[in-house]
Amino acid sequence: MLSTLEHGSIQEWRLNRPPANALSCEMIIALREAIEGAAATGKRALVLSGAPGRFSGGLDVPLLLGYDRVRIATLWREFYGLLQALAISPIPIAAAITGHAPAGGTVLALFCDYRFMAQGDFKLGLNEVQVGIPLPPVILAALRRLVGPRQAERLGAPLSRAGSCAWIGRRTDSRR
Repeated sequence: MLSTLEHGSIQEWRLNRPPANALSCEMIIALREAIEGAAATGKRALVLSGAPGRFSGGLDVPLLLGYDRVRIATLWREFYGLLQALAISPIPIAAAITGHAPAGGTVLALFCDYRFMAQGDFKLGLNEVQVGIPLPPVILAALRRLVGPRQAERLGAPLSRAGSCAWIGRRTDSRR
């Protein structure tokens, strides 16, 4: 589910759940626990990556359709816990966007400190907007932090690599 690669003082976590690296509850928990435990490893930087051509397809919707209410509630609690872990990590985290990253894949990248995207005709974006579903406030706030309020409202639909360059950059908060 999560492969670990060592690069000296940098640790890479590669999402490894073929074919789309879709996020299951188990993968979300594994990633959150890895991030929360990273400070004890002495690493100076962390990289979150995916397979070539597919960073993450977001939440595994077909799997979620089989979840009951309790399991869905657990999934959302863990997903927001993962976003919090990304946001408050004392170690800088870079998203190596290795390919397509719709929905939850884009959200993971939004919460990383840095974002780098592979060349290619890859798509990323927040699909909710296309069907009229408002973004959760914490996700909209993360997007606004990176691109400003006006651009955040315009960037809700899926983007091409070229269209996404406005927010692929360094997080500019004062904790780094």
